[in-house]
Order: sequence, then C-alpha cells, then structure tokens
Amino acid sequence: MTERSGQHEERTFDALAPVHGRGFAQTWWGRAWLKALEDAALDSRQLKEGRRLARVGAVGAVAVRPGRVTAVVQDRDGTTHRADVLLQELSEEHWDRFLGMAAERAGHIAALLDREMPPHLVEDAATAGVDLLPGLGDLEAECDCGGWDHCGHTAALCYQVARLLDQDPFVLLLMRGRAERALLDELQVRSSAPASEEGSPRESPRSGLDAAETYAACDILPPLPQPPGLPAEPGLPPSLDTEVPPGLGVDPNALEFLAARTAREAHRLLAEALRDGHDQQAVEAEPTPDQDAVRLAADDPDPSVEARLAEGSGRGREGLALAVRAWRYGGAAGLAVLDEEWPVPAESLARACAALEAAWDDDERPRLRPAHNRWTVVGGSAQLRLGRDGRWWPYRKERGRWAPAGPAAHDPATALASVDTEA
Repeated sequence: MTERSGQHEERTFDALAPVHGRGFAQTWWGRAWLKALEDAALDSRQLKEGRRLARVGAVGAVAVRPGRVTAVVQDRDGTTHRADVLLQELSEEHWDRFLGMAAERAGHIAALLDREMPPHLVEDAATAGVDLLPGLGDLEAECDCGGWDHCGHTAALCYQVARLLDQDPFVLLLMRGRAERALLDELQVRSSAPASEEGSPRESPRSGLDAAETYAACDILPPLPQPPGLPAEPGLPPSLDTEVPPGLGVDPNALEFLAARTAREAHRLLAEALRDGHDQQAVEAEPTPDQDAVRLAADDPDPSVEARLAEGSGRGREGLALAVRAWRYGGAAGLAVLDEEWPVPAESLARACAALEAAWDDDERPRLRPAHNRWTVVGGSAQLRLGRDGRWWPYRKERGRWAPAGPAAHDPATALASVDTEA
C-alpha cells in the first residue's frame, strides 16, 4: 500500500490475491458496503460477473481518494477497463458534527485506532445527522466500457473494496473526505481542548413591559427562537430502588428497563424527526406486541426481564434467542422471515428461480431443495429464505433448528456465502 500527496489524501492498495470459497466481506461494515451495491444494482448478471472477476484476481491496484475509488479491471478476453466508484464526500459541517461526537467518547477513538467501526459509532454518527456508511443509490459507477449502471467491472471493484474495508475502515473515511492522519490529529486536538469558559452572567430581565407599547409593536417583534437541539444522549429515568417494597405484581427491574428503553427510543425518534427530508419518509408501522417483545429482548435486558419476555411472548428462551437474532439482522422483516412459511406466487417464484439460476456458475451452483419460500442446500446445513420483498435471508441449522445466519441480500449467492462467514 502506498500514499502520496502532501496531505496524504490518496492511498493506493496493491492488487489482492484471488479468493475462493468465502464471502468477500467478513465485517458488518464491509457487508453494509456490499448491501449498498446489491440493493441498487439493476442487473444481477453484472453482479455475478463482478464477483467472478474479483475472485480470480482481475482487479488491479485500487486507488482511494476523497469521493472516489479507481482500479483497472481485466476482462475475460484480456482487455482492460478503468472502473470508478463514486461516493459523496461529507460536508465540513457534517465532519464537524462527527468529530465533535467522536471526541466526546473515548471508546469511539479507541475503536478507530484498532481499525474497527463498531455499530454504536455509526449509530451515534447517524444521530448527529452524519451517515458514514453508504445507503441505497449512494455508490455511483463510471466505467470506460460504456455501461450506464454498475457493470461487471465496477461491481468487481466494489467487491474488492469490501475486502479493503474489512482490513481498514479508514478507507471509507478517506472516501468520505478525511485522511487518517488528519482525522486522528483533529480528534486529538478536540479531545484535549479545555472546556470553554462560562460566559458572563446575563442581565436580569425587566420587571415588566408596557401593554400599549407591546401591542403596537406586535408586527415587528422578532421571530420565535428555534426549538432546542437534540440532547447528546437520552436522559436517565429515576431509580426505583427505594425502601418501600413494590406492590403486588410490580417488578422494579422490569419497570426501570422499560423506562430506559423508552427514553432511548424517544431519543432515536426525535433524531429521525429532526433530520432533513424526514417529512418525505413513510411513517413507521407500530410494532405488534410480539414484535415489541422481541425488540425489547434485543436490547440485552437482565435475565429476570428476559425470562418475562420469553414467557410473555410464548416463544420460550431458545425461541426468543432466535427471534432476537432475526430482529438484529433485519427488524420486523427479519422476524417475519423467521416465523412465516408461505407459498410463493407464480410470478414471484419465476423471478426467484431466475435469480438462483444467475447467481452461480454452473460448476459452483449448490443443489437446493425448494419448499414454499425456503430453499435448503441438499446434504448441507444452510438454507435460503425468500422474504416477501424479494430479498434472500441466510439460515443455518443449529442443534436441530434453523437459525438466522446474516442480513438479507438481493443476491442469493451473497446471502448463502454469509452462512460460512458467520460460522
């Protein structure tokens, strides 16, 4: 790997060796990068060709700089093409928010120094209005082969970048506009800066205003102040640890857990409401009691609360543990795939079979046994489940039960590969 320019704003990574028999992304943030590609790609055949090119080592050295990654990709016939993938840089305002947030939390700085991007760092950044990971449609493609969408060459580059992200999340931060050294230096400055001094005390307000003057000036009064900003984190509920014994049937631990979780959920909803474009988003459906029980269990309650949720949901401890895994991978949609088995309508079944046919080369395609919306690997312990939205969910057999093994993907090969990755 090489760096150049005085500001170290470009990094070049040597071509990676061919890879066989495993998924391209081992980390959750690497998989998030591939999800942004696979969710937006219009032609699954190009994704398949991109994976093939990346696996055989057809992607040359990868140059990473703010807003863009570039590589030369060699085609089947030996011709080469320059492929570029573009990602919007963060604005100075967004970087200021991210750096301010990260500097306040020592754990975030430690994670970055360990070449990790834990979920809570990304979630805290999103709460501050900064999206680090790419979303649907954020990865734009440019290739001299003339393809207008992601062609096999830009797809191959994306799969290779996923491997680089596994090794170093600073690759993504550089694409977003900040080189590693500059970012760490700024974090160090901010984390060591002394707290600002308190301003001078305000003058006490006047004891009253003349009613006639106030009425006459009603049309020239200044506008109302902006509403207060989002708190840095949710507040703490009051402790129920008192000397008074609880009433019959009242569990203080459960009440404290519910109060804390409600405060966090309110903070999340408020952060979403304050984000630009929130009024254009669809309203989230209210969770059912069963979904709510799983959502609460996914927040790591203490054993007594978890036992109550397991009993109240009717799932039992093992069933609730599987439901929590499904929820963490895909929320309500992931939970529905765990619980529901349904016959696939003819039109959807035709699309699913076409996707399965295009996902692998003939000599790589696993033997799958279909049953409703589930395709099980013959002689293996892996399964693909088709969601009602057309995405594929990986499952693995554990102690005689099918368990969620990863997030959904539009491409069945990517979903099935994550079974081995998670193992």
